[in-house]
Amino acid sequence: MEKKTVLIVGLGLIGGSLAMALTRSGKYIVVGADCCLQTVEEALDAGAIARPADPNSWGEADIVMLCVAPLTAVELLKQHIGELRANTVVTDVCGVKGAIVADCTAICRPHGVHFVGAHPMAGREKNGFEHADGDLFRQASYILTPDADTPETAVDAVRDLAMAVGCARVTVTTPENHDRMIAYTSQIPHVLAGSYVSSPCCAEHVGYAAGSYRDVSRVATIDETLWSELFLLNREALGAELDELIGHLQAYRDALTVADRDRLQELIRFGRECKQKFG
Repeated sequence: MEKKTVLIVGLGLIGGSLAMALTRSGKYIVVGADCCLQTVEEALDAGAIARPADPNSWGEADIVMLCVAPLTAVELLKQHIGELRANTVVTDVCGVKGAIVADCTAICRPHGVHFVGAHPMAGREKNGFEHADGDLFRQASYILTPDADTPETAVDAVRDLAMAVGCARVTVTTPENHDRMIAYTSQIPHVLAGSYVSSPCCAEHVGYAAGSYRDVSRVATIDETLWSELFLLNREALGAELDELIGHLQAYRDALTVADRDRLQELIRFGRECKQKFG
């Protein structure tokens, strides 16, 4: 079976890790592009890509993976859409899907190109190719958010990519449901971590902290440029989850104010039972 050519645009943590895993799978020819030429050279030296991108790479690709920030992905697609062949599959790795799927589908469809929104559920607090890892996606989930009119063959092409990099499951859902759930499972923890370490006590935590501190604060070291973009693109869903969280925090505060131990026990018990029930 002839190998498909995959053009990965953006060779940071996610794009670099995808390149490593796809190359290792032996099922794809991986071509790499990045705004930093040194990064491309590092990826080539590491064996993550077969060759650097050249002016013909967009037109030669069977699949294009946009591993860049959401608004950058849309702009790059606008710039290069005329170079893509009909039936090329374009996908992304952005942490928000609603606006991105709508914009990218509108760009692709008149050219006979198929866009499949995607979000691999794996990452680290550090960015850049130097932190890329071919095992990053092993046993992870990979979310697909195709438009209702996206051909199943295009969805299957991205599903195959996900399985090739070691993912344990592929979840297919709507862009709207993705953004609602990601506000809860990903964005709220990042907001919470940033808020938590903003306490004056953070500067004095050494000698007083153990696993709880590490668990809650771990994702505070994020890129503010990328994550402010993600938060704003998902501001309605994230705002709703923030309201939910603030309500629960206020319940704890109210119980403390009046020294209501029964209410505190009720709140703690409810949280424990939710975790035990839903994992």
